[in-house]
Amino acid sequence: MNGNVYKWMVVAMLWLICMFNYSDRQAIASVFPLLQSEFSLTAVQLGWMVSSFMWVYAGAGWLAGMTGDRYHRKSVIIGGLIFWSIITYLIGVSTAYWHLVVLRALQGLGEAFYFPAAMSLLSDYHGKDTRSRAMGIHQSAVYTGTVIGGSLTGWLAQSYGWRFSFYLFGGAGILLGLFLLFTLKEPRRGQSEENGVAKEVPALSFREIFRNILVIYRIPMVRVLTLVFIGANFVAAIFLTWLPKYLFDQFHMTLAMSGFSATAYLQAGSIAGVLLGGVIADRWARRRFGGRALSQSVGLFLGAPFLFLMGWTFSVPALVAAMGLYGICKGIYDANIWASLHDVVLPEHRSTAVGVMNSLAWLGGGLATMAIAVAAPTFGMSACLSATSVIYLAFGALLLLGTRRYMKAPSRTH
Repeated sequence: MNGNVYKWMVVAMLWLICMFNYSDRQAIASVFPLLQSEFSLTAVQLGWMVSSFMWVYAGAGWLAGMTGDRYHRKSVIIGGLIFWSIITYLIGVSTAYWHLVVLRALQGLGEAFYFPAAMSLLSDYHGKDTRSRAMGIHQSAVYTGTVIGGSLTGWLAQSYGWRFSFYLFGGAGILLGLFLLFTLKEPRRGQSEENGVAKEVPALSFREIFRNILVIYRIPMVRVLTLVFIGANFVAAIFLTWLPKYLFDQFHMTLAMSGFSATAYLQAGSIAGVLLGGVIADRWARRRFGGRALSQSVGLFLGAPFLFLMGWTFSVPALVAAMGLYGICKGIYDANIWASLHDVVLPEHRSTAVGVMNSLAWLGGGLATMAIAVAAPTFGMSACLSATSVIYLAFGALLLLGTRRYMKAPSRTH
């Protein structure tokens, strides 16, 4: 098969895996009211259940990243998919609250192994001319999966009970993993770079692994990108977790409608934004080094007013418009989360870099879900949602300043 065609087929295959990754993790938020009723749960208990996923996901991220730099990424990706799909299926048979907490934690463990290996593999198929577009298209699976997980789960829960969608997503993910065993191919590391390392990286000792992390985080721009991702993911985790219940409580939507509305408008905007952001970033990156990170800062600045409006308005049309416009801005930022990082780290460190950065960001996400659960009874959910606009402004400024000062190509002298 023509190599140029296959590299886009790889995007399509990873897109499907990523779609299940986010469908499976988002499904639980759409059935919060049913879980509260069946298991007599408080908002804080719901927060612990969601945070158990995020904190294990974060804790495993560094190991997942280094596994992707040490072993065949295809095996890591497909093994993770099958593992978390089995766990997703088992969530559907839970009969106690502690079952949900433990299984969500195990689901986070499995899903942690996807992104580091997948982004490293994708960068070896797509070089500087197509990387942002490829990763932008791939990122659209995050939003599609979130919509499917949120809206389909809400609709199925009303008709067949909350457990049915977990059986559906889990079983389909297992079948997809078995199919991809025969279709996804492992590339040579660094093959997309003009002077890349066209060979497998040898297995590393733990001392070498941790030394690589120190090497990566001695790069100032990596530290900037990580801090900004922590802030952006803090905001994203709040809306992914609490927006369905907020719409159910505040706007008195049905379970199906709240699950759909909390995901569809925002994520549809994000799909448009991520495709737009990929095209813009590839063009800017050809004109100047650091163009991808600059496009991200634009997305954060533009998104702040719509975050404020989402929590402030009591008008459904205004809320829908704000969700869609925030989604576009979020997509512009998201399109280049990993492409900007890969601009400043060496090919053989990319999976590790993604894993560690993802870990730190999702630690922040886990704190976000608990912070809202604790703060909302005092300040109100509306005020908490609007306050996230300040986070976007602050981290947009940090990214802009960091890009102007620290953005430069990776060097083996670090």
